[in-house]
Amino acid sequence: MKEIKGKKIEMSQVFDEKGRVVPVTSIKVEEWSEKLKPETPVVVTGISKGKGFAGVMKRWGFHGGPATHGQSDRARAPGSIGGTTTPGRVYKGKKMPGRMGGKRVTVKGLKIVEADKKEKVVKVSGAVPGARNSKVVLKI
Repeated sequence: MKEIKGKKIEMSQVFDEKGRVVPVTSIKVEEWSEKLKPETPVVVTGISKGKGFAGVMKRWGFHGGPATHGQSDRARAPGSIGGTTTPGRVYKGKKMPGRMGGKRVTVKGLKIVEADKKEKVVKVSGAVPGARNSKVVLKI
């Protein structure tokens, strides 16, 4: 697979030949390749947006505790995190609060919708990880 480095510019939308709306991400590539043509499948890797310190509801989708029955301060808490004497510890990998995002993410199954050789801009169908102006790698 050929790797092409680029920079995520923006998200937008274009209309296909049937008039349907296709969400696209514009990527400015550093070097142009002849393989960058419409309908070419690509795999895009980038660093996801960092969300900072997040609780278990935001980070893992926990439902939280009950709103009634005397629970005044447990609405967003994780609940029980382990057993008692056995195992006497919290298992590794337990879903807990912590830093969310800011990790390397690879998105497969994307296709090139448009390619502008003059501007060195490629429009890829769907969402690409990262914020605007973040670095991405396209694998063709």
